[in-house]
Amino acid sequence: MEIPPLFQRKGELATAVEWPKTVAKVDELKQIIAKNPGEVKPRLQLATIYMAEARITGEHPYYYPAVLKILDGVLSIDPRNFEATTFKASVKMSQHQFSEARQLAEQARKINPNNAYVYGVLVDANVELGDYEEAVAVSDKMQALKPSLESYSRASYLREIYGNYPSSIEAMKLAVQAGLPGSEPYCWSKNTLAHLYIVTGQLDKAENEYAEILAVRPSYAFAMGGQAKVQTLRKQYDKALTTLNKATAILPEFSFHEQMAEIYALQGNKEKAAEKYAEVVTMLDEDAQSGHAVDLELCKLYTKTGQLDSAAFYGQKEFARRPNNIDVNHALATVAFQQNNMKKAQEYIKTAMRTGSKDPELLQQASQIALAMGNVDESKKLISEAKKVNPLTVL
Repeated sequence: MEIPPLFQRKGELATAVEWPKTVAKVDELKQIIAKNPGEVKPRLQLATIYMAEARITGEHPYYYPAVLKILDGVLSIDPRNFEATTFKASVKMSQHQFSEARQLAEQARKINPNNAYVYGVLVDANVELGDYEEAVAVSDKMQALKPSLESYSRASYLREIYGNYPSSIEAMKLAVQAGLPGSEPYCWSKNTLAHLYIVTGQLDKAENEYAEILAVRPSYAFAMGGQAKVQTLRKQYDKALTTLNKATAILPEFSFHEQMAEIYALQGNKEKAAEKYAEVVTMLDEDAQSGHAVDLELCKLYTKTGQLDSAAFYGQKEFARRPNNIDVNHALATVAFQQNNMKKAQEYIKTAMRTGSKDPELLQQASQIALAMGNVDESKKLISEAKKVNPLTVL
């Protein structure tokens, strides 16, 4: 029942205008709880604040266990509390504990079948578990209940999964329009829109989105990470490293360090790349200790470093949990291809492409596997499809 303290922000995040208000609100809610320990509303408000802080600060290893402790306190008072059950499902999603997240979200839906938020969690859980047909059905229900940033963004992701990038971009534009400028959800939506522009080779548009985010929220590190991706694609490696150093000073996000490792590798600096990749492994281990499932991330990481036995080990662990997920199968197809096991690679890539995805990286991998199997025409066709989506695709 004890309330964990706020994690003190550092650096640029500590100067953000909302931080003093957040501290004051948390203090106020703690005082209310001290006077009325049986009240659930202030505890739920604290959970909401802590979930937002996790997104803003990137301090997931601290905040996710803290939020779960608060929510378990609520559920000990009111075992059928809808908000606590739904928030717990959302945290489990963030920790990549997808089966548990779906189970909790289904419990919440039985309590209140007309709440759009819980359908959002169900969309996400079904996507991650590879049940894409159910995800579409739940997304439609969410849209009908409440057209919003949250529902538009999920529709966008599903359209991307099913290979329709133009429609995915349009839906994400609607998500941006539905957001409050400067808010974290608004910036996240613009950041995701920028990512879609990168995937489709529209680098100038992506760059504009990142600049607009940083104009309203200068400490939004994910936009800096996106800028670094554009700079890397333009072979502006030193500039990208400078941008990533700014991002890592704000947010302890493992993907920023992974980007840096990739740039060092592109520059031919194997020693620095190896050091950075080792840092990423340490960060992922810390996440794992706090309850975050990171096997897919480790699979991809070890593939990049050429440690294929380790990559296969972690990929298979993830595959055991969600064998129908297209990202998991894409990762394992890449491992099998590099291990020269073309039969397995072909099996995995077939599952990875079952939704009609037009992800250029996936199509490239499928093309390489087809070529290795002697299917030259199929290989050329797949590369042609990739270039239609992203003209910058390298043959």
